Amino acid sequence: MIALGSAALAGETRHHRALDNGFSFHRSEWMQSGPGPGLSPTVFLVEQPPASVLMPHFHMQNQFQVIKDGSGTLGPRAVGPGSVHYAGAFTGYGPVVAGPAGLSYFTIRAVYETGANFLPAARDRLQRGPKRHAQGPLHEPLSMDALRGLASARRVQLIAPQDDLEAYALQLPPFAPVETSEPGGSGQFQLVLAGRLETPQGRLRAWESRYLSSGEDAAGCTAGESGLHLLVLQMPANAPEYAKGFNG
Repeated sequence: MIALGSAALAGETRHHRALDNGFSFHRSEWMQSGPGPGLSPTVFLVEQPPASVLMPHFHMQNQFQVIKDGSGTLGPRAVGPGSVHYAGAFTGYGPVVAGPAGLSYFTIRAVYETGANFLPAARDRLQRGPKRHAQGPLHEPLSMDALRGLASARRVQLIAPQDDLEAYALQLPPFAPVETSEPGGSGQFQLVLAGRLETPQGRLRAWESRYLSSGEDAAGCTAGESGLHLLVLQMPANAPEYAKGFNG
């Protein structure tokens, strides 16, 4: 299975939402695959207003989050454009605090889920099983001039390999081949931070994405004429302890 996420879809779906606890934000869909309980890759953008706080919570699916714009903190750590965070299913994280210019970030899941389970109120919904959390360092997108000036490909490790979990960035000069690890676990997301990604399915620009299910052929891609800064996110499979009770 291969799916693409686009800025055009995001422009058509951006809307305002307000949760029961008073948290207010804008949301746009960048990749939609339907609400099925199997592989249904989802990428959406949350735009959090300045100085707002999203309280600690957990989800029932594994997920990555990637900061797009602004600044703030996630738990005790500062985040900014390009920062990568991973939270496993039923693993609490937060709060997410937006800085003075606001904070926007992608939430990325291989399986569709809606809603958040806020703590401590939703503690009774937690399930027994492994809790997994990881956060990479600040990793700002390169400028177009920096990409064009690259003499060779670079790989930057952001979250070290842990079973099927991994996050790294590729910084590629113009027209360089894109060589990623084989998708495993619940698949691989590729998110363009800067430049262009030329794929057999079409061209992807900054903040657009591609999903490949486990074992899918990732070959045949190149950097565009101005180079490419690409995030590669390996999504682990859900722990067997969490095989039931998803999509809550």
